[in-house]
Amino acid sequence: MELEIALDEQVELCREGDRKAYHQVYHRYAKGMLNSSMRVLNNLADAEDIVQESFIDAFNSLEKFTYRSSFEGWLRRIVINKSISLLRKRKIQWVDSETGNLESGDDHAFDEESFTADIEKIKKAIAQLPENYRVIFNLFVVDELKQEEIAALLKISHSNVRTIYHRARKKVIDAVNLM
Repeated sequence: MELEIALDEQVELCREGDRKAYHQVYHRYAKGMLNSSMRVLNNLADAEDIVQESFIDAFNSLEKFTYRSSFEGWLRRIVINKSISLLRKRKIQWVDSETGNLESGDDHAFDEESFTADIEKIKKAIAQLPENYRVIFNLFVVDELKQEEIAALLKISHSNVRTIYHRARKKVIDAVNLM
């Protein structure tokens, strides 16, 4: 509780233009925001730029932050939206290009414990995914956005998000099993 009060005070100090508070808030969240942007963009330079732009936008829009969610959640949403906007500018294709139907048994074809056992293998497998698969997989699994939210952010159908996620998950499982 004490940590939350301190953050609320820092946010209020930022609203008043306190440079020290800006610095403290930035250093408190910069690494986590960079990780979120990297999961979407997979490019450090672009992710660093997005994080900088996001903090500028957040600090300039503090009057819009109403404490309905956590400051971190609000800031993360800005970072993710800006990251996705950059991908849109690059004309990434969000439609699944693979053909075929998902088999209903795919969800139970692996052992959950072995899937989570080797994080490095999983990270490597995720990095090898096609960009649209990687973005949707990370937004759902790591950033814990609902598939409906992802669909709205990417302006695609929920069924397309679900299909891409399941195929990405299968590719990750297959890649981990081959390593």
